[in-house]
Amino acid sequence: MCHPSWGRALTAAHRLTDLARLRRVRDRIDREYAQPLNVEALARGVNMSAGHLSRQFRLAYGESPYAYLMTRRIERAAALLLLRCGDLTVTEVCFAVGCSSLGTFSTRFTELVGMSPSAYRRRATGATAGMPSCVAKQVTRPVRNQEALVAEPQLA
Repeated sequence: MCHPSWGRALTAAHRLTDLARLRRVRDRIDREYAQPLNVEALARGVNMSAGHLSRQFRLAYGESPYAYLMTRRIERAAALLLLRCGDLTVTEVCFAVGCSSLGTFSTRFTELVGMSPSAYRRRATGATAGMPSCVAKQVTRPVRNQEALVAEPQLA
């Protein structure tokens, strides 16, 4: 018969192992955001089932692996639209960050940033003129619309 504390210790150890695997998945997404990635491939890379990975990733980071990937892609796209490659079209930026559908890219960009990629480029290009790229990247980092609305200060 096992001592009850052994079960708790094994559960805690399993949770720590899962968290390490989730960090590896998150790091892989950060590194390989422009590559074709899907939950099944990410899960195989850390010896987890796709369902378990999705559930645990959402618990740890508050969003699904796919949503995290798309957020990283939109961040990189915003940087491409503004900082380094102003001569690229929105379609070229879409494919450069790993999206395969311009429609999905534009929809997700609009959801996360609050405006279309073209409008974002037009609006922000003047605002970052003369700004060092490291500062402009931080200033123009996309924030989810819901977070931006909640984060606004309330004046009484």
